[in-house]
Amino acid sequence: ISGYSLVIQARDSGMPPLSSSATVNVDISDVNDNSPVFTPANYTAVIQENKPVGTSILQLVVTDRDSFHNGPPFTFTILTGNEEEEFSLDPHGVLRSAVIFKHMVATEYVLCVQAKDSGKPQQVSHTYIQVRVIEESIHKPTAIPLEIFIVTMEDDFPGGVIGKIHATDQDVYDVLTYTLKSEQRSLFKVNNHDGKIIALGGLDNGKYILNVSVSDGRFQVPIDVVVHVEQLLQEMLQNTVTIRFDSVSPEDFVGLHMHGFRRTLRNAVLSQKQDSLHIISIQPVAGSNQLDMLFAVQMHNGGFYKPAYLIQKLANARRHLENVIRISAILEKNCSGLNCQEQHCEQSLSIDSHSLMTYSTARISFVCPRFYRNVRCMC
Repeated sequence: ISGYSLVIQARDSGMPPLSSSATVNVDISDVNDNSPVFTPANYTAVIQENKPVGTSILQLVVTDRDSFHNGPPFTFTILTGNEEEEFSLDPHGVLRSAVIFKHMVATEYVLCVQAKDSGKPQQVSHTYIQVRVIEESIHKPTAIPLEIFIVTMEDDFPGGVIGKIHATDQDVYDVLTYTLKSEQRSLFKVNNHDGKIIALGGLDNGKYILNVSVSDGRFQVPIDVVVHVEQLLQEMLQNTVTIRFDSVSPEDFVGLHMHGFRRTLRNAVLSQKQDSLHIISIQPVAGSNQLDMLFAVQMHNGGFYKPAYLIQKLANARRHLENVIRISAILEKNCSGLNCQEQHCEQSLSIDSHSLMTYSTARISFVCPRFYRNVRCMC
């Protein structure tokens, strides 16, 4: 407890008694009676041979239960195990290499490190660090090519994470880093540590091929990353058809079924080879395990096929489509649950282009806007 606040009252013996009060604040001064504490109590670390001087090996974590003026900053000292000055320890507790280690020369070092706090008198603690020197990388990283599809409204892409590179390395202790060629950084970024790909706002319609590489510090391997950007036209939204699937997650649909279903769907609904199939969005149905896919078909002359025509085509080809994935429903007027006289209803579809959904798998990533459907009777 760092302090107390007391209210003191004095009362006399007169009739009637009179009184007065005063507040007394008592501050408890901290005595430096706690030593620094290492977490964990002792450390183990590894470093690969032939790493450059200054390579970070370990970050020491130290806390102190005393008040701030009796705790940090801490002073770190290597007491034993560093007689040949193979290691350095900076004021922030980062242990670094001071030489280029060779596995054939020594495979293990044990350091005793002291941490001293800033109190008076100072308190000290000790920890032991076991550092193993392992052989350098002998395996190259491997990475899966990634294809990314982005659907956005015209000139209204807000940017964000659009996918993640999946890379592995058979060398257990290798740390992988990802880089993107500098000339592409005006449109995209890659997180150096986890391989997440970030697109900046305002992407134009088209195809982008990213020059990404992954490195384990010794080997550098290129990764094929292709980004397709498609900008929606307002007319598309007025001519959409919804296919609803049962018992499939968005990620499973994207990773396992989307390519095959797109190919089968093209064969089912395209009247001419020059027509274009546009998958606008996929979105889970709230409160269920179902999934909705919105699509439209553009004629080679620029117009769009009407939903009624597409639905007739789908009905004739439903058996072939279900060879790829089971279809729960083809939503014609999307008036499910409405008891409209003569089945007259009107659907309006709205797109929230700033609320993007990213469904990322190892090989394919699909980024699309969230959509909202409103229906009403026109009786």
